[in-house]
Amino acid sequence: MTAMIYGEHRSRYLTRRSMREKLMTTPADKTVLHSRNRHRSRYDFTALKQSHPALIPFVKVNAHGDESVDFADPQAVKTLNQALLHHFYQIEHWIIPADFLCPPVPGRADYIHYLADLLAEDNQSVIPRDASILDIGCGANCIYPLIGHREYGWRFTASEINPQAMQAANATIEANPGLNRAIRLRRQKNSNAILTGIIHKSESFDAVLCNPPFHASAADARQGSQRKLHNLGLDKNSPLNFGGQQDELWCEGGEKAFISQMIHESAGFARQCLWFTSLVSRKENLPDLYRALDSVGVEKVRTINMAQGQKQSRFVAWSFFDTSARARWFQKR
Repeated sequence: MTAMIYGEHRSRYLTRRSMREKLMTTPADKTVLHSRNRHRSRYDFTALKQSHPALIPFVKVNAHGDESVDFADPQAVKTLNQALLHHFYQIEHWIIPADFLCPPVPGRADYIHYLADLLAEDNQSVIPRDASILDIGCGANCIYPLIGHREYGWRFTASEINPQAMQAANATIEANPGLNRAIRLRRQKNSNAILTGIIHKSESFDAVLCNPPFHASAADARQGSQRKLHNLGLDKNSPLNFGGQQDELWCEGGEKAFISQMIHESAGFARQCLWFTSLVSRKENLPDLYRALDSVGVEKVRTINMAQGQKQSRFVAWSFFDTSARARWFQKR
């Protein structure tokens, strides 16, 4: 009985201590993009139009006398993204069907750069240029593999559950020379699984990244979309400038349920992946996610804050390797 009481007390103590450590290792809030992010300055529309002439019809002078695009226009947003990918990342053809998620490039690039910093910490402060990365749910846009490969030469395996999204991502890969040697797609056939069925027994990854569905239901997603349209001064029936399919926008239980499942599945691949990471949009979900991480016995948890203007974001990273084991991971490569 005494041993049981001690064990329960020690477990509660370790949980409180690990929670304090997670909070202490969280960097201070940031207000700007990562120092290596190519999009820290205002858009140079002159250069973008030269690189991608299809953008020219969408660029207008706004009320402040500056060149810009109508961010309420889905086609303008899509063409701007194509221009950014073309100009900065040499992606000449970016194929994304109508109504699929059209993500903001600067924020997606930030995740890649902070992930690079995380990997460098275990590699004698050097960003690994041949890292193997798994992107969970790459979507039709395939944005993380495109940026990650162009910036750091990383090799990507990207999973996707939607066949149309997978077809579009594959079309982009095939349309740009060299990408088919750097990015491979893998279909997730089980709608109830995230990592299971994607990570094979014989392979390992330096990092897993994920941008999980944000909303908890279709109704929640519709309300969020209507708020965005209202903020843009548009009618609720207007097309979304950012698009998005069901699998991209919502799942039952929202991001907390999705990431919690990812955490529990990650324990089955603990020795095959150095770092598992996921974006967390809602800061209030962090305590529950920390408890889920404690429950599977992770060795290290990091919370990396990011920001673009007033928008605050973050990703949580966890590893089942201790500090010395993470250093040996790269030494053995």
